[in-house]
Amino acid sequence: MGAGLVLASGLVGTSVVPASSANLGPGFDSLGLALSLYDEIIVETTDSGLVVEVEGEGAGELVLDAGHLVVRAVQHGLQAAGVAASGLKVRCRNAIPHSRGLGSSAAAVVGGLAAVNGLLTQAGLTPLSQPQLIQLASEFEGHPDNAAAAVLGGATVSWTDAATGPPVYSAARLRLHPDIRLFPAIPTQRSSTVEARVLLPTQVSHDDARFNVSRAALLVVALTERPDLLMAATEDVLHQPQRAPAMPASAEYLHRLRRCGLAAVLSGAGPAVIALSTASQLPAEVLDFAAANGFAIREMTAGDGVRWSSGVAVPS
Repeated sequence: MGAGLVLASGLVGTSVVPASSANLGPGFDSLGLALSLYDEIIVETTDSGLVVEVEGEGAGELVLDAGHLVVRAVQHGLQAAGVAASGLKVRCRNAIPHSRGLGSSAAAVVGGLAAVNGLLTQAGLTPLSQPQLIQLASEFEGHPDNAAAAVLGGATVSWTDAATGPPVYSAARLRLHPDIRLFPAIPTQRSSTVEARVLLPTQVSHDDARFNVSRAALLVVALTERPDLLMAATEDVLHQPQRAPAMPASAEYLHRLRRCGLAAVLSGAGPAVIALSTASQLPAEVLDFAAANGFAIREMTAGDGVRWSSGVAVPS
């Protein structure tokens, strides 16, 4: 849709958007889980120009121009809504570590789109719906796993339909079992999702495909009703073994968790690792390994879906 209305200056839209963990072992590009770690984005319309400010994660590293991912998402959302802005001021307060497998890119995109909803609401226009947010955000990466979790919160199953034309991205939320506790381990090492995908084969065997299909189906049961099945349900043969050589410390930490009987998976493409457990704490063995190898462990809960609002800008 082309832009027909130019928004007035002085409108403010804000969003709070969660980190997310994708794949969860066997659910490659399909399963996701929002985490209780959030970025905040504030977008204000101005008379002209573009100002981008970044605090926290990524400060001093990210581009501060039209190439910034949040700015691109805001422009994408404005275009989808059929409006434009003469100028923008975009402020990002980031808590989600970048390039660790915690969905920082998806959070930037979803947060930017959701902030547009604040602008639209203040202008008396209809905001983008959740399905629209999932569709627009997924268009940036070509799959909706992290985006769906960031939009809907909790655990999600997502899928793509490209049979009849351009890809259509959809998702449904799962009710995460209340006994499941989440223990992300975040290393100082970084990893590029694009580079991690290069490690994956272009074809897999029928046996491996069948194995992962069964485990992904079982994981839905484990996440919602039977946490006692998490160990078997988080087994994977399609991407974690192939990525292990590129992140040996993460692979070894993952191995140690599972050897202790704790379900654990690479978070997205890594190198972060997340343990899913009904226990209240992790064993000393894995805590010692994590500390010695630069992993920060922080217990989290399932995150809320993105929240947006409109109103007065927060003072700098």
